[in-house]
Amino acid sequence: MNLLTPFENAWQYRELIRAVVRRELAVRFRGSILGWLWAIFGPLVMLSAYTVIFSSAVGVPASARGAGVGTYALSIFAGLIVFNLFSELAYRSPGLLHEHANVIKKSIFPSETLAWTATIRAGVYALISLGVLLVFELALTRWLPPTSLLLPFVVAPFFLFLLGISWFLMALGSFTRDVAHLMISIVPVFMFATPIFYSIEDVPPNLRVYAHLNPIGNYVEMIRDLLLLDRLPGPLLYAGTVGGSIAVFFYSYRFFMQYKAVFVDVI
Repeated sequence: MNLLTPFENAWQYRELIRAVVRRELAVRFRGSILGWLWAIFGPLVMLSAYTVIFSSAVGVPASARGAGVGTYALSIFAGLIVFNLFSELAYRSPGLLHEHANVIKKSIFPSETLAWTATIRAGVYALISLGVLLVFELALTRWLPPTSLLLPFVVAPFFLFLLGISWFLMALGSFTRDVAHLMISIVPVFMFATPIFYSIEDVPPNLRVYAHLNPIGNYVEMIRDLLLLDRLPGPLLYAGTVGGSIAVFFYSYRFFMQYKAVFVDVI
């Protein structure tokens, strides 16, 4: 098995992945009057709420006052887009094999594709939220930083990291449903260890090295750098985070495929 194997298998089952993603996206808002407008309305409400809260009720922290209320609200929103994408997969992945147990047991179903469909599905909603963020930033600042064109170079490895997390949690979740309950318990706590409402620069210098061990926090910081601050991420931060993401992607896929034959018996 080499690094290209997961992509080769995904390409082999591309029509299946496309069909499942299309079905799940269609089902999401089926029966609602506004349909896909809800996918835009939700991020709009969230961003508006943070702007109001930090402009009147709470106030902007001292470290962010120079940027202004609107920019600080966008900074929080960018962090939430990244973290919510991760948390959605962390919550759902442990139960994916159980969710599709009937299909897996009754047919030769490539269960590894479930991670692709779940990640793509979550990524579509994250892209909608990102579009809302860009529109608000353009309205607020009248421009978009040129560094925003480099966003795909951060999003692509983040996508690989999320795929790896999905495969790993799917594998563990097939053996015990306790993994799903564990995610429900620790992900909300993990949110406060991620620089969403603050920046890693606000962390005491002696603790920053530990803050950078959180890959979600690193992606939050890099996306903020590109979209809001018009600066490039540090080369060491980028290289370390991307390298770790590729390792998580490859070894999680390898772990999943190693025990794939066992899943049919335990789910």
